[in-house]
Amino acid sequence: MNSAKNAPNPAKLTPNLGLKHRNSFGLDSTAELAYEITSADQLPALMKELGDKKLAWRVLGGGSNVILPESLLGATLLIKILGQEIIKADQKYSWLSVGAGVNWHELVSWTLEHDLPGLENLALIPGTVGAAPIQNIGAYGVEIGEYIDSIEAFDAVAHAFVTLPQEACQFAYRDSYFKQNPNRFIVTKVVFKIPKSWQARLQYADLAKQFSEENSSPSAKQIFDAVCAIRSQKLPDPKVIGNAGSFFQNPIVSTEQCEQLVQQFPSLVSYPDSNGKRKLAAGWLIDQCGFKGKRVGSVGVYEKQALVLVNHGGGTSTDILNLAKSIREEVLKKFHVKLEIEPNIL
Repeated sequence: MNSAKNAPNPAKLTPNLGLKHRNSFGLDSTAELAYEITSADQLPALMKELGDKKLAWRVLGGGSNVILPESLLGATLLIKILGQEIIKADQKYSWLSVGAGVNWHELVSWTLEHDLPGLENLALIPGTVGAAPIQNIGAYGVEIGEYIDSIEAFDAVAHAFVTLPQEACQFAYRDSYFKQNPNRFIVTKVVFKIPKSWQARLQYADLAKQFSEENSSPSAKQIFDAVCAIRSQKLPDPKVIGNAGSFFQNPIVSTEQCEQLVQQFPSLVSYPDSNGKRKLAAGWLIDQCGFKGKRVGSVGVYEKQALVLVNHGGGTSTDILNLAKSIREEVLKKFHVKLEIEPNIL
């Protein structure tokens, strides 16, 4: 009797849910069966039901890093698991437990309000906490994987909840164990390990320039504000024009290849990579191929940042992917460098 009494409320089902306002590209897409997940304990029964019915499924968080087709058949899981709290602390670290449905930028703001600096370089990245480790989001010299202690997820293969410590997540540049195993894990909670000894991370040119001009040692809040201002200047607001932020990863090449490219293209923009290689600025490569500001029908390349593809209204996933294909072909032809698409193509 007790188990039935304590059984979770089932996930709310909405058939044929329009997703235009649930993806930052603003693509017209319809989910055949949309389930709203507000608690992790709703997942075992739901996943058993989907398995019994042999229904395809996928997870949709904030919809900020996806390219949606016109129709999503089967089940679309909308992750709405909220809440964040400091669960423990010692002399060196604070541990923070966060629900997968929490808005990423709001979490970064919250950490600064609670004197937990470290994530400020990742301000204003759209999306949810649960989606962030899958892509191992990063910006201005910081990656989320550095601050993760463990991740709780539902393993659809084992049909059980698992906790993966940081080393098991296999974080790499815009990559993780979760990304390498698509449609297996549903992230429900992320536990962050935030060091109490904080240092400003200012190695990226935009930040270094801003604070060298001010001739000051910035606080975490000042870095947060600067990152928000820089991102707002470079990236379009999805509420105004559909986009998924950076569309291509910055390609990583050997030092030798980078040196050869510099001989041919002296103004090439590159940064040192943690593995002793060089990271090229994909936006610069695309700009050199003449795509910045270019429009093809309803889609195009953002006029202020060539790394961003935009939907001017009425564009489809096919339109976006065709434009991306043209860009990749031109960059490969001119620089012999292969660009990888950053958003997930559903």
